[in-house]
Amino acid sequence: MKSDRLLSILLLLQTRGRVPARELADRLEVSVRTIYRDIEALSASGVPVYAERGRHGGIELLAGFRTDVTGLTADESRALFVLAAQGAHAALGLDAALGSALRKVMAALPAPYRPAAEVASRRILVDATRWKGGPQKAVDLEVLQDAVFADRRLRLRYRHSGEREVRTYTVDPYGLVAKAGVWYLVADRRAQPRLFRADRVRSARLLDDPVRRRSGVELADVWEVLRRQVEERPAGIEVTVRVRRDRLDLFQRMTASSLTELPDGEGDEEWVTARLSYPFVPAARQLLAFSDSVEVLSPPEVRAELAAAARSVTELYRAAAGERD
Repeated sequence: MKSDRLLSILLLLQTRGRVPARELADRLEVSVRTIYRDIEALSASGVPVYAERGRHGGIELLAGFRTDVTGLTADESRALFVLAAQGAHAALGLDAALGSALRKVMAALPAPYRPAAEVASRRILVDATRWKGGPQKAVDLEVLQDAVFADRRLRLRYRHSGEREVRTYTVDPYGLVAKAGVWYLVADRRAQPRLFRADRVRSARLLDDPVRRRSGVELADVWEVLRRQVEERPAGIEVTVRVRRDRLDLFQRMTASSLTELPDGEGDEEWVTARLSYPFVPAARQLLAFSDSVEVLSPPEVRAELAAAARSVTELYRAAAGERD
């Protein structure tokens, strides 16, 4: 609705200062022409807003103008009290601040909306942590936060997955992202977007140099590029298996991140066929956990890998039994 859009424009200008018309149009999913019409409507209603042309121009409120907007709707008030997992706020040292902020918001809410907001906070919980994710290492985000908020460059000592060597990088941070309970630093290295998992950072040091971000690029833009790179990474080894039906539920839970096709859970046959994707052949050793309840049908190199691994385990325990005898 136009009234909601006008309020959104007012709040964005009050928060951000000067904002290009194109950015407002993109955020509100309308045309630039519509934005200029909305600015005229705000001006006609007494809001001191003006547009400045040129390369560095934009739309801005008159200096010193503030408005206190408290007209939250019932749905907006409930939405504010549907909280994400407290672990995210604790990692940033913001648990106490969040609680204080929400108490202030509750006090400012229209009286009829307060009971619904309180019920929402007690009845709905968003927990971003995966099941069976294993114990999470404690992550010290203090230095990373300092760099993000102080707009400073960072010197990282970082260990990549599967590597023993610790590498050193100088990066320009955009911000931090919590993804399914895991924290990532989003940064540029030599003007190229990079993703650093926080629990693999061995040490981090702020540099005196100011951050060198690409002009006009925000955290959300870089995260979208990196997220797509991960999610659209070409598939590795496609594996076809047969699974005993009575183990299908457990199989699905334990291989969820690798499953690409799973049959219907109902039926009379003892075995069902499923398909998985692994980044490389040795990763399929995960299937050994199911013993004789899962058989790899293809490709031959995965069957050979699992057979070799099974022989190694057999020889290990046979030798141990011989030593005891």
